[in-house]
Amino acid sequence: MRNSTLEEYVLEQEKLCQKNNYISDRLFNEYGVNRGLRDENGKGVLTGLTSISKISAYDNKRGERVPAPGRLSYRGHNVGDLIDAALKDGFGFEKTAYLLIFGEMPDETEEKRFREVLGENRSLPTDFVSDVIMHAPTGDIMNSITKCILSLASYDDKITPADTSNSLRQCIELTAVFPMLAVYSYHAYNHQKKRGSMYVHRPLPELSAAANILRMLRPDTEFTELEEQVLDAALILHMEHGGGNNSTFTTRVVTSSGSDTYSAIAAAMSSLKGPKHGGANIKVMDMMRNIRDNVSDITDRAEVEVYLKRILDKQAFDGAGLIYGMGHAIYTVSDPREVILKQYVEKLAAAKGRDEDMELYRTVEETAPQLIYEKRGNGKPVCPNVDFYSGFVYDMLGIPTELYTPLFAVARIAGWSAHRIEELTGNSKIIRPAYMSVI
Repeated sequence: MRNSTLEEYVLEQEKLCQKNNYISDRLFNEYGVNRGLRDENGKGVLTGLTSISKISAYDNKRGERVPAPGRLSYRGHNVGDLIDAALKDGFGFEKTAYLLIFGEMPDETEEKRFREVLGENRSLPTDFVSDVIMHAPTGDIMNSITKCILSLASYDDKITPADTSNSLRQCIELTAVFPMLAVYSYHAYNHQKKRGSMYVHRPLPELSAAANILRMLRPDTEFTELEEQVLDAALILHMEHGGGNNSTFTTRVVTSSGSDTYSAIAAAMSSLKGPKHGGANIKVMDMMRNIRDNVSDITDRAEVEVYLKRILDKQAFDGAGLIYGMGHAIYTVSDPREVILKQYVEKLAAAKGRDEDMELYRTVEETAPQLIYEKRGNGKPVCPNVDFYSGFVYDMLGIPTELYTPLFAVARIAGWSAHRIEELTGNSKIIRPAYMSVI
């Protein structure tokens, strides 16, 4: 409950707080401090080493960095190849999680055992749903999941030590239950806050993570093979993206302090929920709805282009001057995740009768990069990122908007787990960068 007196006091003191906490850009330049741990060209400052994944966006030609099509690999395996192989017989998320966490592809026996372990652990403590998930539900499902993670620590009689063995157990348990935490938290919110129906379908141990998500989410528990494949592909593409992204770096920072697994993953969740990180696909969906509402004929590429220019000129949509889903901190020519996901988006759009929507996405994808390039007037190419299509995928799967970022977390728990284990195994120092006082 809000305290009106406190709110009045904060409004009175806000300007004073802002004045005494502002540090000029000039000082950052003067002292050579890379804001956001990125240099003036946007390249991340090197702070660690990892063997979990590799991201490439440039080629080296005659000693010069040249923008190139993006490449992403997990433990040396091209992510596109992983998806192609995994979707032949399903359980792509499970196979890729094994690869990320243990460092090598499982053979048939290892894969079967890992799937059995995950299946056996897709359960929550007695009364956890009623006592924790249904208690004070909120539309911010990321907060609800974070609450659940920290609550699960209370049911663990061996929270510490924060060693490899104990952390590995906890990471596997969390990977198994994350789909339940996300879907059940949404149902609790939908029931209590949106006055909808409440149903809690138990996951089936023999089904994949993707299949169980769809099964638990839908009233009739039904889904098609194509829907499972598309969601499985989306999960794989969101599982890992190097150690430098904000939430993964957060995992490593908290892990380096010696803290427990639940605290490290809860911290990562708090990072991922930020709109600059995991919430971008929601902005894409909002923007596309705005385009449909304001363009009389979305099949007219010229008319769509005119409206995109208005968005860039801060005359339309949210006034920020951004075409969401375009551009990436690392990728330039292309985001490999977007390129791969688009193939599945097209199949699903055809099956769902969403061809006109698909054409609008193609128009924006093909038009926006050049418009942005012309507007900025710099030499860095702009490409659509994975968030451009992921929201559209979730929408076609009937997944509510409140679950878009939580599904990112359901996938990324595998990557966070791998980085926690790598940090525990290969490093012994607390991550502690320096700050300079300018008083």
